[in-house]
Amino acid sequence: MARTPSTMLPLGTPAPGFSLPNVVTGASTSLSDFAGSKALLVIFLCQHCPFVIHIKSELAHLGKDYVEKGVGIVAISANDAEKYPQDDPEHLKAMAQELHLNYPLCYDETQVIAHAYQAACTPDFFLFDGDFKLVYRGQLDSSRPGNDEPVTGADLRAAIDAVLAGQPVSEDQKPSIGCNIKWKPGNEPGY
Repeated sequence: MARTPSTMLPLGTPAPGFSLPNVVTGASTSLSDFAGSKALLVIFLCQHCPFVIHIKSELAHLGKDYVEKGVGIVAISANDAEKYPQDDPEHLKAMAQELHLNYPLCYDETQVIAHAYQAACTPDFFLFDGDFKLVYRGQLDSSRPGNDEPVTGADLRAAIDAVLAGQPVSEDQKPSIGCNIKWKPGNEPGY
């Protein structure tokens, strides 16, 4: 199990635009769909990664706890589905339905959006404020497969709660750890 850390994109970075197909509905989901949100959480994930499987119930709870509070959430998978067919749109759709996600799960077939966010691993979390400026990038919490720490979402939830309360988010942020994004040949990032 490869352990890849997130790249820790600089705080204050504007959210890169995107327009990607929602694997459940087939409709396009765009950054502009979240205009007016109090915050925007962008999650890079995949269906087969042990790190994502370890936290999958918390991924569903985040939506249930925050979407109605005005937080926009979108999950994106960018894995090479030719080499990793379990991460193709049909398998992602099954995952979204199994977890009863109340936010879009999109597929980044070209991997352009993953590059724009400098996403490196699954899961990788990017939280933006209401102006779409990056205020948090890092881990969900300290739980990892096999370390016996409970999955609480504590780090990410503290950041979301701070944004919702109009408070600054602590800059003491730990990188997420997960499987590397499965890049297409010749598409590996240089960051």
